[in-house]
Amino acid sequence: MTEKGLQMVSVTVSEKGQVVIPIDIRRKLDIKEGEKLLLAVKGNKVLMEKSADLAKLMEGEFDHMVRLSEKAAAALWENPEDEIWDRV
Repeated sequence: MTEKGLQMVSVTVSEKGQVVIPIDIRRKLDIKEGEKLLLAVKGNKVLMEKSADLAKLMEGEFDHMVRLSEKAAAALWENPEDEIWDRV
């Protein structure tokens, strides 16, 4: 462990492309058997994160877009000028 809290370990990629997350890291991050992880790739780096943690972070992230969409839809549907189509 470095002084900034970065822990680095070496793992080996199997013939099937699998890697083993060392037990101390699994315990530290509370990664359980069968748990889903997400891999993100940027350049030549790979970031691994628990799917559930990312879902929590993104919860409510798009609420503002939903509110704007609902407002725009309401403005379109509640337009009195469009009521002429109800009489045709």
